Amino acid sequence: MAWQGFVRLYAPLIHAYGMRRGLQDASAADLVQQVLMRVSQAAAGFEYDPRRGSFRGWLLTITRHEWLKMIRHASREPAGSGESAVRQWLEQQPDESADEALWNDAYQRNLFHWAAERIKPEFRETTWRAFWMTAVEGQDIDAVAAELQMTRGAIYIARSRIVARLRLEIEAAEGKRE
Repeated sequence: MAWQGFVRLYAPLIHAYGMRRGLQDASAADLVQQVLMRVSQAAAGFEYDPRRGSFRGWLLTITRHEWLKMIRHASREPAGSGESAVRQWLEQQPDESADEALWNDAYQRNLFHWAAERIKPEFRETTWRAFWMTAVEGQDIDAVAAELQMTRGAIYIARSRIVARLRLEIEAAEGKRE
């Protein structure tokens, strides 16, 4: 996958990780930059070996490491309040298995939105709206059919076509990394 596609898919995931871990928006953006810099440095010599774990697992490890470096650095700086509760806060963070589950859930959402953004231009606006309103937003099919002046059958066909295309896009993206 091209670097721009990689950044579009993973930058929001890394940013959300930082925000969930208590970083402010600017610090979470710094975390994204640090992680992407580490990945770009490692990319030249990177050889994917599925026996050593998934690519996403490797990226999560880098993200955790960079986040911890930021926290440790912040704990050495004078705290504005006059007291540092970094250790207590770190102890309250979820364990790594919960962290990994959140990471994977966020990845799946980002992957879906990334793939949807990529394939949307392939469909007519009405077809896309019928899919999005019913499949993603969960709106009633009859109400959407009336609003878009479509039949129920046309909406089901639109959804089926777009879901099939999304699967192909996601499978292609996943196949390139893992």
